[in-house]
Amino acid sequence: MDGRARVAIVGAGFMGGVHSNAVRASGEVLVGVADSNLEQATALQIRAQAERVTASATALIEAPDIDTVHVCTPNATHFGLVQAALRPGKHVVCEKPLATTAAEAAQLEDLAREAGVVAAVPFVYRFYPMVREARERVRRGEAGRLSVLHGSYLQDWLAWESDDNWRVDPAQGGRSRAFGDIGVHWVDLVEFASGQRLVRVNARLLTLYPQRQGPHGLFDVHTEDAATVNFETDGGAIGSVVLSQAAAGRKNRFSFSIDGTEASFVFDHDRPEQLWVGGRAASQVLVRSPEDLSPAAAPYATVPAGHPQGYQDCFNAFVADFYRAVRGGTPDGLPRFADGRRAAQVTEAVLASAESRSWAEVAPT
Repeated sequence: MDGRARVAIVGAGFMGGVHSNAVRASGEVLVGVADSNLEQATALQIRAQAERVTASATALIEAPDIDTVHVCTPNATHFGLVQAALRPGKHVVCEKPLATTAAEAAQLEDLAREAGVVAAVPFVYRFYPMVREARERVRRGEAGRLSVLHGSYLQDWLAWESDDNWRVDPAQGGRSRAFGDIGVHWVDLVEFASGQRLVRVNARLLTLYPQRQGPHGLFDVHTEDAATVNFETDGGAIGSVVLSQAAAGRKNRFSFSIDGTEASFVFDHDRPEQLWVGGRAASQVLVRSPEDLSPAAAPYATVPAGHPQGYQDCFNAFVADFYRAVRGGTPDGLPRFADGRRAAQVTEAVLASAESRSWAEVAPT
């Protein structure tokens, strides 16, 4: 053995491809790809130059020459597959949501802790250098007292009645879609950058189409297309976020503003190379430049200024930090299973608030 991790990718869809790219970039060995659709699995195996392919996720997970498993399958399958990987003590990266309920997410967090393995959830937007820069400046107290946290996460891939995806089905994707799929990314990012946690939420959910047109005809829709969430934090700030998967023209546009008494920080995914810093006397736009960033952010600026970094770069940085942790390192800000559990708890509070049309408490982690 040469010290490199021997990795299995379970799930050969879009996310399986993203994970395989990151595994190869980190220099690990991609041993196998598993997917019930063997044709899709074989296509990824060829693209990613994996050693073997199988239709059996269990067989690959349990293989003795695998030490790390990346779970990239539909949400409802995560709990069982992650359990199967943790029992023999394998390291795990599990796509979010970690599980479709907070109780199951807590079980997986406990299992990972008992197994003594590294277990992570790819909240990869943490790995944009300008997000790290905002976080570091807030940490240093440059924002002063935080008052309002706000922003949005908008997509359009489910804007039409004829748009369909397995995530629409709660049996596969979970009870929440817009919040559970993209809202948790926004909350994780703002909690990460601000250092404050949501403690109470007041949410409203919108299902744009009570029925959608699928391959087998019309079907009833029981998950939300859009949401608004007002919240309070443990640091005394208030805030709000607007979420939609049916906002025409918005492909993957998220932004946040962390507003303080001394400075405000705005990150916009449409301009990921920039961080807007607002001050009472003057404001400025910081442009990603490795030599000008703080020591906390500079390591994540992996290409020279003026050469854009993007989503795959973030994913590569996340996976690199994950394997650094596997080898005994302590990378700052690696999203662990505790963060996956946190996302499930916030999701359940949002659902409870929407159902009661009142404020709901977020369970403490």
